[in-house]
Formats: sequence, C-alpha cells, structure tokens
Amino acid sequence: MKDYYKTLGVEKGASKDDIKKAFRKLAHEHHPDKNKGEDAKFKEINEAYTVLSDDQKRAQYDRFGSAGPGMGGAGFNPNQGGFGGFDFSGFAQQYQAQNGQAFEFDLGDIFGEFFGGGRRPRKGPNITVDVQLSFKESIFGVEKEVTVNKEKLVVTIPPGIENGQGLRVQGKGEDGPGGKGDLIVRVWVEEHEDFRKEGYNLVMELDLLLTTALLGKTIEIDTLDGKIDLKIPAGTTHNEILRVKQKGVPQEAPGKVFGTGGRRGDLLIVTKVEMPKKLSKQAQKLIEELKKEGL
Repeated sequence: MKDYYKTLGVEKGASKDDIKKAFRKLAHEHHPDKNKGEDAKFKEINEAYTVLSDDQKRAQYDRFGSAGPGMGGAGFNPNQGGFGGFDFSGFAQQYQAQNGQAFEFDLGDIFGEFFGGGRRPRKGPNITVDVQLSFKESIFGVEKEVTVNKEKLVVTIPPGIENGQGLRVQGKGEDGPGGKGDLIVRVWVEEHEDFRKEGYNLVMELDLLLTTALLGKTIEIDTLDGKIDLKIPAGTTHNEILRVKQKGVPQEAPGKVFGTGGRRGDLLIVTKVEMPKKLSKQAQKLIEELKKEGL
C-alpha cells in the first residue's frame, strides 16, 4: 500500500498548510525539467498531494488506504456505472488532470479487454509543458501560447486553477499507431504578497490604526479588480473579518465566457489592529480619560 504521508514527508496529523508546503518543496526539488529521470518521483508526489489535499479523499485514504474507495486501486463495479463508482463519461473533455496528476493509460484498451473487444492500437506518448501564471491570471483565467513540436497553440486556462494542476489537450502529443497522444499543460502559480486563495474566496490582511478601529473610517484598498472604498465600522476588533461580496474567485456558469457568466466568491479582509508601542504625554492623558469612562 502506498504511504502518501511518507511520500510527502509529513506526519499523519499534518495540517493542510503543512501538506501544501511539503508538496511545493518536493515538487521544486524533483521537477523533471530540473532533474532528468525524476518524472516518476514527481508523479508520485503529485498523486500523494492530490489525495491528502482533498478532505474527502484524505478521509477515505486514512480509513481504507490507497486501495480503498476513490483511490487508485478501485475496481470495476457495473452497479455503480464505472470503476469504483466513478463515471468516466466526461473523461474526453479538455480539462481532466488535477494537481498535475495526468492519466497515462487508454480507457479504450481497458474496456476492450473487459468486454472482449480486443486491444486498440496505443496512442503516441503525451507531451508535458509547464506554464507559469501570475496569481491574478490564475484567479480570472487567461489564454497562454505554448509551442509543441514547432506548432504554436493557444491554451485556455480556466479561472481559479490551482498551483500544480494539469490541463489535458487531446491529440496534441506524439504520433503513435492509435493516433496522437495528448498535451498535458502543467500550471504553476506565483504567490501574491497580499492575497491568498481559499476555495472560491480571496483572503487578505489589513493593518489598521487603533483610532481607525475605534472610530471607524472609509479607506481605499487595492483588490484584484482595482481600487475600492472599504468602510471600517466603528469598534472593529483585531482579527475581525470584513466581507466584500463578489470580489473573489469566479465560479463559471455552463456556456459562459470566462470571467463573465458565473457567480464569484467573496473577498475576506482580516483586520490587524496596530497597538502603539510608544505614547506621547498628550496621548497618555487622553487614554487616562478613556480609562475613567471604563474604556
């Protein structure tokens, strides 16, 4: 049985942040472009992260191991309509691989053996290319041009893509007896100095003066959409969350163009009230007056 925790070098009770940090470190160390021959190790790391970063998959793995429901060892179950209860009817869509985990087998070969249809000629090898995105590009989606076998292709990156996630473009790989393989576009996202992504929400921290927190104020802040006016309510406390609706990650509606048709998550602003380290005599007198009033 595969030990995904050992693969990433973390304890079984590791937090999501610890797992993410471990994955990024190992992905950087074992990236095939930097270490020739490390492709198998890199895929092993991606497989472990794909499971342990997903709460449901991690719970199943902790209970059943890598051969349990929803893991790589699940068998064919005709009563559930597929392997281990998964429906592969949408497998031929453009975006199939998650967190860099690209499927290298041909389902036609597998189904042919199950139902007596014989083996189909194998497709050619897949080609993997890496694409670097800014944080903003990963949130709103973007089109990127890549060159494969001297052919320039435009790949559409959907909104909200995760760091290390892979996209599959069919028929753009190497030639083979059964046709061309696929192109796997592996996406790497730069970190942002102010924002982080949590699901469909964006999170940022905002430093506030003590007087602003006490009295309230409308201030201008930068978002990924541009500058907005943010109202700080009087009496705002440290680590309070202010929510700005519809300024998070786009959730695309079917048939809509990226960034235009779906709902969006929210922008969550975590307040950080700055306490003065040194007070003037005048400030001390004023605070003493506040103290008399029970504040």
